[in-house]
Amino acid sequence: MSGLNHTGVSHTVFRLLGIPGLEAQHVWISIPFFISYVVALLGNSLLIFIILTARSLHGPMYLFLCMLAGADIVLSTSTVPQALAIFWFRAGTISLGRCITQLFFIHSTFISESGILLVMAFDRYIAICYPLRYTSILTHSLIGKIGAAIFLRSYGTVVPIVFLLKRLTFCRNTILPHSACEHIGLAKYACNDIRVNIWYGFFVLISTVTLYAVLIFVSYMLILHAVFHIPSRDARLKALNTCGSHVCVIILFYGPGIFSALTHRFGRHISTHFHVLLANVCILAPPMLNPVIYGVKTKQIRDEVVHLLFLKMK
Repeated sequence: MSGLNHTGVSHTVFRLLGIPGLEAQHVWISIPFFISYVVALLGNSLLIFIILTARSLHGPMYLFLCMLAGADIVLSTSTVPQALAIFWFRAGTISLGRCITQLFFIHSTFISESGILLVMAFDRYIAICYPLRYTSILTHSLIGKIGAAIFLRSYGTVVPIVFLLKRLTFCRNTILPHSACEHIGLAKYACNDIRVNIWYGFFVLISTVTLYAVLIFVSYMLILHAVFHIPSRDARLKALNTCGSHVCVIILFYGPGIFSALTHRFGRHISTHFHVLLANVCILAPPMLNPVIYGVKTKQIRDEVVHLLFLKMK
């Protein structure tokens, strides 16, 4: 790539296409986008409000869930309004600065969510293996430090991507066949050598999301080992049930991403709009469904929601 002639012109304005190839259906596609965004905003905002106001929900698990809900709001807000502007008003024009800002928040928040899921797995391990020391180990002070460490590591890992992109000269194309900006999706339109971008992006993926996934798997292997050594069948079922919501959220978070990676690797004949739609599912589904999953499967949260929405109306 370095051998290519530079035109001397570096584009600073790009155009996002939304879902390429399905422009005629953009208005219809916007409906599930809009509904999922409203559900994500209302559901996660309600979850945060309930956890912060109900003293009975100030335990470690619920505080980590509050962090996850906050990250869900940031992730969906970083992507959906821009996509809806494209679908409704064909407002796909975006400056280089805005594009880099958007991808910074998308990548860093996605990494943060993965880190929060890891500490939630650690939380379940402590709760099941050391129940008597649970609250003394996971104090509010430690939870605050863990939360700060997750977000600082996420943002600190993605900050170099900003500078790696700013050094590039974009002289190839101004059309981005997506509904949101993405690191390599933007970098590939540069005339410079982007091998540093590619390798650093690979390093970020391995050292964060992939590493967290492996540690989550190890945590659950230890949890299962501890659970199946509990003599009482009822106690085993109760212990496993406390992990049910978290396992569902993990599958929802990693499942679409793994499927998307497989389709990129082996689905060479799959159309571009399918890849773009799948990438949007990876970002849209978790923020929309996480509060629903925890609201349905966690009795304490369900009781607080019923009390807030129904009993106070009487």
